[in-house]
Amino acid sequence: MGPEDFPTLLDVIHELVGKQAVFLDEIQELPEWQRLVRSLLDRGHPICVTGSNASMLGRELGAKLTGRHQSFEAFPFSYSEYLAYTAGERSAATLTAYLNDGGFPGYLRERDPRILQQLLRDIVERDIAQRHHLRESRHVMNLILYLLANTGQPLSLQSLTKSRAIPTVSQTSRYIEFLQDAYLLFALPKFSTSFKQRVVAPNKYYAIDNALRRVNSPNLTADIGHRLENAVFLSLRQRGLKPCYAGEKNSWECDFVTEDYAIQVCTTLTPFNREREMKGVRRGCSLPGKRRGVIITLDQRDAMSVDGVEVEVIPAWEWLDAGS
Repeated sequence: MGPEDFPTLLDVIHELVGKQAVFLDEIQELPEWQRLVRSLLDRGHPICVTGSNASMLGRELGAKLTGRHQSFEAFPFSYSEYLAYTAGERSAATLTAYLNDGGFPGYLRERDPRILQQLLRDIVERDIAQRHHLRESRHVMNLILYLLANTGQPLSLQSLTKSRAIPTVSQTSRYIEFLQDAYLLFALPKFSTSFKQRVVAPNKYYAIDNALRRVNSPNLTADIGHRLENAVFLSLRQRGLKPCYAGEKNSWECDFVTEDYAIQVCTTLTPFNREREMKGVRRGCSLPGKRRGVIITLDQRDAMSVDGVEVEVIPAWEWLDAGS
């Protein structure tokens, strides 16, 4: 189908549905789709368009339909939605299950890991390689598998280029942009009041879904801590916050800093890690701005004060559910 077919399609739609709403899926596959949408709007149809490429839809909506659209991001199930789907109650046990199962409804229904393995291959081939006219997808696939296995780790473009044997740093940068546009992963920048330091500091990366990450990752360990951190990041992202990470090498690190929170994530707070986690929250709270200190754990609750900083320890099953 192409623009020459639009007049006929418009007549058919009008005949079949009058002025009811029209839903158009994977709209970016249709050349000059904005003309079709504009014509439907002019005929009085409410329109819902969906697509699997963030930047393409964003650019084209802004260029052709300024002031006539609202955009929403659709994520896999949150923890609250997972509980509703599985008829579960919030608890450490259901949270652990969620961190393992993820939130893709198709996988939750079938419980077949091949669904998520094929999904990753399809996205890389269809939404990245074909769309961006890449001669091969090998480097992109190697890169996403590596990033899925190393979520929450600061990774520079130079180190990724070298470790994945990608020809140039600029190619690595483009591939990561493609992976983000396809909603496979998100980049987390480092907090800094200096624009130059924000640009040069390595990003961390988080996956769109824990089960997608798990079934496509070569890691054999359960890494429950990384899954919990990934879930907290996704929740912050879905709440519309703009998290960063903060820290000084070999000194301290705060997992997530937002305008209102300094957040550390650990499965269990123990006498062995308490000082490290508290230091991260305390230093995160001391950054410019005013923040609430929070440590999110699998199933602990507490309240502490260190050097004048109040820190609340919250079970993740409560914090994730409260933000949905």
